[in-house]
Amino acid sequence: MFKSAASVERLANRLARLPGIGRKSATRLAFHILKLSREEALELADTIREVKDKVGLCSICCNISETDPCQICSDPSRQTDVICVVEETADAAAMDQIEGFKGRFHILGGRLSPLDGIGPDDLKIKELLARINDDLNEVVIATNPNVEGEATAIYLAQLLKPLGVKVTRIARGLPVGSDLEYADSITLSRAMEGRQEL
Repeated sequence: MFKSAASVERLANRLARLPGIGRKSATRLAFHILKLSREEALELADTIREVKDKVGLCSICCNISETDPCQICSDPSRQTDVICVVEETADAAAMDQIEGFKGRFHILGGRLSPLDGIGPDDLKIKELLARINDDLNEVVIATNPNVEGEATAIYLAQLLKPLGVKVTRIARGLPVGSDLEYADSITLSRAMEGRQEL
């Protein structure tokens, strides 16, 4: 069996630890990095080091940022009375593209998943609860519409409602351009529940 150099194996092993990267992809990436010029490879290494040195979490919303507070939390034009709770930074970026939403965000850093050993203490829930005050009118829970996301949404709602804040959940239903015949019964049921008057 072919065996590559030990340092290439170590690199492939490190890359295989990344989410979504299997052993074959990690090996291909390792060989690609090996083919890069020394300058390009060192630039990649420096970029990784720079990200680790400069990027941290916003002390308010737990978003990744090079500043504290982050740009959204320090933006005076953003509404302070609405917080949209999402699982990850990428989710906040997607939600921020919505016209009309100019509130703030809170990034949980994941979702409840007991099978994976992720409980409430592993998420930024305490930080969210610390943000609840009299000026806050609404918390929009925008976790993903899967089993773990739903469990997280229910858990958060149970914590937030007794604090006197309005808790809402983003609507779920059919994506634009889809066909009814291909939708599952749960999606159709949620679409029916979330129907609006025309």
